[in-house]
Amino acid sequence: MGSVDGGKLRFCIDRGGTFTDVYAEIPGRSEGRIPRSSKVPTDKIEWVRMGTTVATNALLERKGEKIALCVTKASRICCRLVTRPVQISLTSLYQNHQNLYEEVVEIDERVELVLAKDVKSDSFASIVQGISGELVRVVKPLNEEALKPLLKGLLEKGITCLAVVLLHSYTYPHHEISVEKLAMSLGFKHVSLSSALTPMVRAVPRGFTACVDAYLTPVIKEYLKGFISKFDEGLSKLNVLFMQSDGGLAPENRFSGHKAVLSGPAGGVVGYSQALFGLETEKPLIGFDMGGTSTDVSRYAGSYEHVIETQISGAIIQAPQLEINTVAAGGGSKLKFQFGAFRVGPESVGAHPGPVCYRKGGELAVTDANLILGYVIPDYFPAIFGPSEDQPLDINATRVEFEKLAKQINFYRKNQDPAAKDMTVEEIAQGFVNVANETMCRPIRQLTEMKGHETKNHALACFGGAGPQHACAIARSLGMKEVLIHKFCGILSAYGMGMADVVEEEQEPYSAVYGPESVLEASNREATLLRRVKKKLLVQGFKEENITTETYLNLRYEGTDTAIMVKCPINENGSRGDYAVEFVNLFQQEYGFKLQNRNILICDVRVRGIGVTNILKPRALEPGSGTPKLKVDIRFTLGMAGTIHLCSGWKIWYMGMSSVVLLCKCSSCSCAFRSYVQHSQVATELLGDNLNEGDVLVTNHPCAGGSHLPDITVVTPVFDKGKLVFFVASRGHHAEIGGITPGSMPPFSKSIWEEGAAIKAFKLVEKGNFQEEGISQLLLFPSADESAHKIPGTRRLQDNLSDLRAQIAANQRGISLIKELIEQYGLETVQSYMKHVQVNAEGAVREMLKSVAAKVSSESAKVEGDSVIIEEEDSMDDGSIIHLKLTIDGQRGEAFFDFSGTSPEVYGNWNAPEAVTAAAVIYCLRCLVNVDIPLNQGCLAPVKIYIPPGCFLSPSDKAAVVGGNVLTSQRITDVVLTAFQACACSQGCMNNLTFGDDTFGYYETIGGGSGAGPSWNGTSGVQCHMTNTRMTDPEIFEQRYPVLLHRFGLRENSGGAGVHRGGDGIVREIEFRRPVVVSILSERRVLAPRGLKGGKDGARGANYLITKDKRKVYLGGKNTVEVLAGETLQILTPGGGGWGSL
Repeated sequence: MGSVDGGKLRFCIDRGGTFTDVYAEIPGRSEGRIPRSSKVPTDKIEWVRMGTTVATNALLERKGEKIALCVTKASRICCRLVTRPVQISLTSLYQNHQNLYEEVVEIDERVELVLAKDVKSDSFASIVQGISGELVRVVKPLNEEALKPLLKGLLEKGITCLAVVLLHSYTYPHHEISVEKLAMSLGFKHVSLSSALTPMVRAVPRGFTACVDAYLTPVIKEYLKGFISKFDEGLSKLNVLFMQSDGGLAPENRFSGHKAVLSGPAGGVVGYSQALFGLETEKPLIGFDMGGTSTDVSRYAGSYEHVIETQISGAIIQAPQLEINTVAAGGGSKLKFQFGAFRVGPESVGAHPGPVCYRKGGELAVTDANLILGYVIPDYFPAIFGPSEDQPLDINATRVEFEKLAKQINFYRKNQDPAAKDMTVEEIAQGFVNVANETMCRPIRQLTEMKGHETKNHALACFGGAGPQHACAIARSLGMKEVLIHKFCGILSAYGMGMADVVEEEQEPYSAVYGPESVLEASNREATLLRRVKKKLLVQGFKEENITTETYLNLRYEGTDTAIMVKCPINENGSRGDYAVEFVNLFQQEYGFKLQNRNILICDVRVRGIGVTNILKPRALEPGSGTPKLKVDIRFTLGMAGTIHLCSGWKIWYMGMSSVVLLCKCSSCSCAFRSYVQHSQVATELLGDNLNEGDVLVTNHPCAGGSHLPDITVVTPVFDKGKLVFFVASRGHHAEIGGITPGSMPPFSKSIWEEGAAIKAFKLVEKGNFQEEGISQLLLFPSADESAHKIPGTRRLQDNLSDLRAQIAANQRGISLIKELIEQYGLETVQSYMKHVQVNAEGAVREMLKSVAAKVSSESAKVEGDSVIIEEEDSMDDGSIIHLKLTIDGQRGEAFFDFSGTSPEVYGNWNAPEAVTAAAVIYCLRCLVNVDIPLNQGCLAPVKIYIPPGCFLSPSDKAAVVGGNVLTSQRITDVVLTAFQACACSQGCMNNLTFGDDTFGYYETIGGGSGAGPSWNGTSGVQCHMTNTRMTDPEIFEQRYPVLLHRFGLRENSGGAGVHRGGDGIVREIEFRRPVVVSILSERRVLAPRGLKGGKDGARGANYLITKDKRKVYLGGKNTVEVLAGETLQILTPGGGGWGSL
């Protein structure tokens, strides 16, 4: 609380989910209290600034307004909330997030993009220029009379809010505007238009954003109505502003749902950046805001870092927001010991019952660990705990629970190593804190290392209720030497509200190749947008001299999906710089390479207007005289067994009015270590000892551990003191690698050389020199065999070279991180922990196998001693059999996967390399474990896999394999999961579609239905099991390729019936606007995905070509066809099998 002159109050409020923090500045004298029943007198208040988590909580808890979604007819699937989680388990793998909308209204309207060369004089009247400069044709105007009864039907169901997303409304918003006018005239209280909220190409994120806004804005308005009702009649003259997700303030009438989700955390970013940067340090800052349930991290280096698109609780939001990464680790994160590993979160004990020390019967949490270690001191906490909320923290209860856990941990350790020393309660508590610290370090590395910044060059700005307890350990782990803790660190988000400025933004799409003419047009658009934002700020009372502006262009390389919002660079003389130069620099910084001879495209023009408030700004104080009197109680627990001492080398400075700075000058401290590095054996197997520092290897051949040729692996050896100690590897899918069809996914390949360049092992870099000529030869000529020279090599050599350079750069960054670990902890410790990670995974799999062996019924398994034997098989559409004999030793927790009886190598391309089968097995095991364990070889330690040589799961090195990775892998997964009786068969296919000509190529995989399980329905329209690729957005699809998407929806009732239904497949219809070669590579067109436990089979898939004369021709599962302009491809993907008989 501060003191101000002038006699009026100032309030900064952070309304959180559990607590509300308030920073207030009051006059020098007290005005007394205001009774709860009285209105707040506005004549005594100068201003109020507020951030709130109301929108965030409503989204997370799905407690928003009932809404309906209006979409273009036949595109209703675009805004379904189906995501694949990072943690793999069968029960959550295809989690169908509850959609924000209750109903979907398909509007019979259509707007198409028109290419300039396709414009004909006789049709010019129907063509108009959109806002982006693109030409559009209104194929089907909006029929308001047909729409009116559909909207009335929604009102009758109690739905009064709409989200509207129509295809290509970013450039032609007229139909959306008409829908809004009609809806409001009928009595709807709120309509969110995607074209107004975020006028950018991409219908999917734009539609999600409209849904979020319609879902949350009424909730926010209702909350604000209640808040404002507590003030007297003078409210209209009171300055009340609300924090938005982009770090700017907005008045109540402009505060909407899609900009409010990060309202609270944004205040913290403003708080630490304005209070610390430039005043206490010149270093870039990492904001570290640790609360009870989660931790938010952000970065500030002189300007706010924004992202245009983010995902929160499954919903994509496309709007400028501060880049804030959140991890589920906080003071309330649960502590668990599982399979020999300490685990922290992501579950939270919450505020009720809370940690054990809260005296409410809670579970052990990070707060309890800090209490044991002395980082939390009960004497400094108010006595508000227990049933009567009048007792102090209970350290005794916490110690008792830790002692119980210590017995469990030490019992496990003795079983693993009889010579192992027992861990003390303090050691165990410190171990959990170390794990929590490493968990919170990960998002910090994502904001720095993954964007080309050195983490160690930053200072850590620590705040939040639990942050200072972990600050020094976090900084040390990341190599930082400076930690700043603001004196208002507990309420810094509230304090930041008062330092924020008012922000207005305008944006519009502009589609053009970057060049002199387009830059001039972009400047004209900027000027128009600048006038708009200035006008909005002037209306709010800002003077011209208090308004600043920023301009941006959203740029991307042609042929890529990666756009970067580039702020207008300013030269030293004050003139405008070149956006393109800045874009290239930013792209190289983040991705490690440039794309040579590639056009840069303009996507959007954006303007940000800032009304500078200057109402609560930190000021540096003049240095005082005399010796400061400062009492500091600092505790470090380095030696365990309760020893507490201060580590020499730390200096503590109290700086100005705002912060405590801790500087570490020593290198002897150690903290939690946890790093997962992928170990590759392919290098030594293929090249023996012929490896030197500065070498980099490349391989993609199936016999060298590859999957299919487009997946290229780059391997870099890691040396320590001249000794080879690790490998770092990165694998990337290259869209073009040569072969008989564009996209390198030929349906009819019979030999590997028909699929593109096959590299067993090649030194891509030798002693630091990039072997461009050598790798180019390998990519351009798929085989040395003269008969194969007719097979085209890669059609995109420069793209391949750029991607390979990026993979080399990624490996080099990984090597740098490994060497930092070795330098800090020593090689022996690092290698030990690499082994510990594998041992942990092995233990998890063994426990799962023991559990499965005990649960498998006698009906489906043969019992021999301690082992159960299950046999399962399934067939590919050509009749090739995958046979599995699974033997599980329930006593030892081991499994033998015997694929004897599998059909021989096929004269086709659905042969699967052995690595694919191993990958499918390890995937299934990770799903069945139902615990988040890192992917590593330890998962296969208790497992033996036998694949008969010569079968189509172990083909010769000459066999075609492109379909094995995308088709057979899915069938192997179905066979394994069915053997474990885990779930019914999923669609069993990736539905690979490629098309193109000599100028371009396109490749996609199409989702289908997942299989049902014992307690869940299958998910509809999802990528299943061995793939998680995202579909191309419909607007991008039509903008960049000569196609029209006529239908993209669920294939109703294609999932198998049962107690739990299988998920439905997808219907996708694509019309081609010019002649192309189309290839389809698919399965489950003959044999249906099977149900389990009496559940019915899912529907088979089908592929059709609808010709210009309206004939419907069946293409089968695998085919290549030359398609004419005006012809349509229809793909029906399989449904998932059902579970249980009805």
